[in-house]
Amino acid sequence: MSLFKARDWWSVVLGEGEEFDQGCLCVGDVDNSGSGHDKIVVGSYMGLLRIYGPRASSPGSGALAEDQLLEVQLRDPIIQLEVGKFVSCSDLLHLAVLHPRKLSVYAVTATAGNVEHGIQYQLRLVYEHNLQRTACNMTYGPFGGVTGHHFICIQSMDGMLMFFEQESYAFGRFLPGFLLPGPLCYCGRTDTFITVSSARQVESYKYEVLAVATDADEEHERKTSGKRLTADWTLVIGEQALDIVVPTFTSTSSIFVLGERNVYCLKDNGQIRFMKKLEYNPSCFLPYASVSEGTTNLLMGNHNSTLLVYQDVTLKWAAQLSCVPVAVRVANFQDLKGVVVTLSGDGHLQCSYMGTDPSFFMAPRVDAREINYEEVDAEMKALQKIIKEAVRTQERLQCRLTVQSPKLNVCVQPPLAVTQEQFVLDSMGPGSTSFVMFSVFLNEKYSPADLGGDVTVSYSTPTGVPRVAQCKFTLPLRLVCLPSAPSKNSKYKITIDTNKPPVSLGDIFPEFVEKSEEKEGNVLAFQLIAGSTVTVQASKTSQRYRIQSDTFEDMWLVTKELLQRFDTFFAKQGVKDFRNSFAGPIPLQEYFETVDHHFELRVNAEKYQDLLSERAVQFRAIQRRLLTRFKDKTPAPLQNLDTLMEGTYRQVIALADAAEENRALLCQAFARLRSATHLLITLLSLWQGLSADQTSILEATLLPLLQDTPQLGWEECVDAAVSHLLRTCLSRSPKDQALSLSTSQLSMPKDTARLKKHITLLCDRLGKGGRLSLSSEANVQTPVVMPGQSRMSLGGQRATLIIVFS
Repeated sequence: MSLFKARDWWSVVLGEGEEFDQGCLCVGDVDNSGSGHDKIVVGSYMGLLRIYGPRASSPGSGALAEDQLLEVQLRDPIIQLEVGKFVSCSDLLHLAVLHPRKLSVYAVTATAGNVEHGIQYQLRLVYEHNLQRTACNMTYGPFGGVTGHHFICIQSMDGMLMFFEQESYAFGRFLPGFLLPGPLCYCGRTDTFITVSSARQVESYKYEVLAVATDADEEHERKTSGKRLTADWTLVIGEQALDIVVPTFTSTSSIFVLGERNVYCLKDNGQIRFMKKLEYNPSCFLPYASVSEGTTNLLMGNHNSTLLVYQDVTLKWAAQLSCVPVAVRVANFQDLKGVVVTLSGDGHLQCSYMGTDPSFFMAPRVDAREINYEEVDAEMKALQKIIKEAVRTQERLQCRLTVQSPKLNVCVQPPLAVTQEQFVLDSMGPGSTSFVMFSVFLNEKYSPADLGGDVTVSYSTPTGVPRVAQCKFTLPLRLVCLPSAPSKNSKYKITIDTNKPPVSLGDIFPEFVEKSEEKEGNVLAFQLIAGSTVTVQASKTSQRYRIQSDTFEDMWLVTKELLQRFDTFFAKQGVKDFRNSFAGPIPLQEYFETVDHHFELRVNAEKYQDLLSERAVQFRAIQRRLLTRFKDKTPAPLQNLDTLMEGTYRQVIALADAAEENRALLCQAFARLRSATHLLITLLSLWQGLSADQTSILEATLLPLLQDTPQLGWEECVDAAVSHLLRTCLSRSPKDQALSLSTSQLSMPKDTARLKKHITLLCDRLGKGGRLSLSSEANVQTPVVMPGQSRMSLGGQRATLIIVFS
């Protein structure tokens, strides 16, 4: 938002429920008064034509009734308005009104009144042209170098340029390769028409070439006369254009093109003079004369309701408007020259100028006083003591200030979902409490890799400074699994060793003992809602616990929960030397099965994408041929093109459905891969007794992504990270270390053989005593800063969040 606001000189709201766009505003001496004062002409999509003559009024009083000179209800919607010399037998200015199927030229006349009613304005139709095609926009100028008159060129929705030499229709030409209409402008210096095509390139066509060219659909009939229409020059800009303006006031030849993210200044031959990348979404623009020689000023409106003033590429001024402008003009009125006229999409017409409101506030003089340094030092020590005490005893999210407009966002990992992700809370004072309740549920038919979630609260302080507070929470295991009968035979098994006597699993998982058939509590089974059965068995004679399941990755959540509950259980017993361990071997082959399945789905996704691209190209080629046949004045047989297009369309739909199904399977496979990778990291950590810092490095290496993307996948990221560890901290000798990172571009590999080999080497070198480190020297541990975590109390499938501001 700008610091300054545009000074409102005159404004009015046009009707209710009317819509306006870029071409609905023009300014000029439409009534030929000869005073040099402009009038504002506005047309709406509802067919209402209004003419205003603004005059200065007191601030806040708005427009006066006599400021509106004319209001006429036309039968058709108004697309565009222009003021020019459009009548052959007159040098006066006339008003051209473009409707979807008609072009009308009017004369606006003023009759002096004999009574107190003043001047009366009338709108008289001079001539009109009925259009055979639906119009999109128009431009005008002295086409072909004529003097004293203006011709009109209308662009239709199907790409035809229709030329009108005032009262008569001249000719029409189709633009080559047309798909959708773009902005159109005439350059009088080179006698060319400039537009931006659907190929996202600026194209220039000479009027002389247009006049002698042959239409593309009639070329096969008239091969002996006429020429194929070709562009004088083209320039690829890579984005759609909103408007094109060719200023006539500047000595330098320039063409201005407003794109969706950039504004371009081109020379008459299509070369770029300069361009400016915009950090906002523009809505309209207008070049106008600059006081500095060799430069041009630009008025730029955007969707943040801001009006910006540029001198070439330098921002000179910014002013806040009351609405988003869709059209902007500069006009000269009786009481003020150089007024900025803006029109919004809902009909807010405003005349404003740049300026600031001077501030006459003067700060009062502060009486000087002597500073007692002993009191200041004592106060500082007291405040430091309070701060240390508050930091040491703080356990919840707290704030001592009033929070304004707090918004709470809840995020969980798929396939988990929440009933409501965002909450908008009322402003809260110190010490107030707000309760937010939401439910978390399983949204897909596969198990999540993580039961954690994040809560983010964004708010503003009383001084307007934005702040963000975050915390994490853990969901209960009962959310994704249920107690079940134990399974005796399973495909995958792992064994966890401890250094303490076995404990009853009923004490570790009291909420899962309701269906257990073992009275002694040494066997528990967990039936995943979207997976297989996981069985945990405690040995009666040793300090071991076996976890088994028919699916490798399904063991992860139960294993993680078991290890966490062991730590909590023995900590409550006062045991400080409790340890978990894993004797091996590391189940790499079982893990690689999950990797291969994920990679196979990625390969299928690329195949579907290539097939879709081929069929789409074929479908567009058939469409172009059919369109050419349909435009032909003497229709020829379709030669089964319609049957071919229907078959291609069905193939495109079938491939799109298959690609979407494969995408869903890929998301599921990636979640399973994350679970299997978490399990592998945990087993490696227990196997070699890795520290928390080394485990964090291993997690960052094997789990670099939260989600696959077509541009960057899990396999190439992990291969690059593991290769770096093998060349640095896990190298065989210090001589083999590579201290520089690889700068090669990551791409999808042909297969997973290299990745599996590197992961096997990683496990082998860890087993031989290698240690993970981020430093340049091998086997030198570097502290890794871990973010702090705070948990929330959750029960069942209903999570209650309490946020306290005090």
